[in-house]
Amino acid sequence: MGIIIDLDCRMILDSRGFPTVEVDCLLDDGAFGRAAVPSGASTGAAEALELRDGGSAWGGKGVEKSLEHIRGEISDAVVGHDAIDQAAIDRLLVELDGTDNKARLGANATLGVSMAVARAAAESSELPLYRYLGGAGTLRLPIPLLNVVNGGAHANNSLDFQEFMLAPCGAPDFPTALRMGVEVYHALKRRLADRGLTVAVGDEGGFAPDLPGDEAVLEELAAAVDDAGYGSGCGKEFAFALDVAASEFHREGAYHLSTEPEPLSAEQMTARYAELAKKFPITSIEDGLAEDDWAGWQHLTRSLDGVRLIGDDLLVTQTSRLRRAIDEGAADAILIKLNQVGTVSETLEACRLAADHGFRVVISHRSGETEDDFIADLAVATGCGWIKTGAPCRSERNAKYNRLLRIADQLGGDAGFGPLRW
Repeated sequence: MGIIIDLDCRMILDSRGFPTVEVDCLLDDGAFGRAAVPSGASTGAAEALELRDGGSAWGGKGVEKSLEHIRGEISDAVVGHDAIDQAAIDRLLVELDGTDNKARLGANATLGVSMAVARAAAESSELPLYRYLGGAGTLRLPIPLLNVVNGGAHANNSLDFQEFMLAPCGAPDFPTALRMGVEVYHALKRRLADRGLTVAVGDEGGFAPDLPGDEAVLEELAAAVDDAGYGSGCGKEFAFALDVAASEFHREGAYHLSTEPEPLSAEQMTARYAELAKKFPITSIEDGLAEDDWAGWQHLTRSLDGVRLIGDDLLVTQTSRLRRAIDEGAADAILIKLNQVGTVSETLEACRLAADHGFRVVISHRSGETEDDFIADLAVATGCGWIKTGAPCRSERNAKYNRLLRIADQLGGDAGFGPLRW
């Protein structure tokens, strides 16, 4: 057993320069775990609460309240427990908070503790984190979804859609997939620079050019794939993925796009996506409709074949919302973000429920990230086959890619790649 003997915590800065929570967990056998909590810019209304201090310091985004909870009642409750029993510790955190959305203690407090305990337990067990969380059969590395063009809430430009991603689906393994994605990323940078467009990057490392709309971006991606030497790559070696973040432009029951003179209905948005999917090899669309447009999501899921329809704001890693989506036929994939639910065990429960009902699982970062690479191990542990962690730019994004490269090196020829089912 590895008994928790101390929890420590502090404020650190995330990739957007805002405070976040870092937690240390020490066990009686000397094992140690450290975790830092990410933060989102485009957030779902049903997410677990990220507790902030308010007031004037740090623009109201201080985390001293969360730190006080960790130093006080969370530490009092958790110290003395066996770190190996992750589920029991996470249940304790949920019960201690006592709310439906971690509003009292803050999901940033509970998640920091939960992740740090998992890391300490893995070290105590003399196992890499992915093996500790996933068991002996964790041998699959994910396809990276590289966010190479940012719009919406992630960039200061005119694009409505939030993320345009490269998916090197045709690669034989993760290192090759990453190389292919990096090559296209740099080819895209050269293309944009040659046109006199900005190559400044958004929150997740993607470029933020002022292109005239979503189709123009996809045309640039297809051209960059060709420029990088993958002339027949679109649809074979590469596919594209979209994070529309439609809740950001959904008002009064309609979708207000800057490129459209009139608001669009859910049916019209669905038709728009179908048209894009005919022109470009789109493998997935995330948050194509708003988080409360359940009827629209049902129509979208019935109508759009061959494209994975991912719920992020719709599902927010919550099993209650996922069960509703399963029952109502709304979406067929889920984006998994640890801080949307607030503990490791609840995150794994959502992954299992999704997989049991044929939903694709995509492990994801947040726009406000740290150098913590927990989600890389989580993607391997779950064998989900997909990870979304930004462009191959900025250390907080590359930390995840570099961790996956190290895991690929550890697993060697035994490593699988991508989802078991397409």
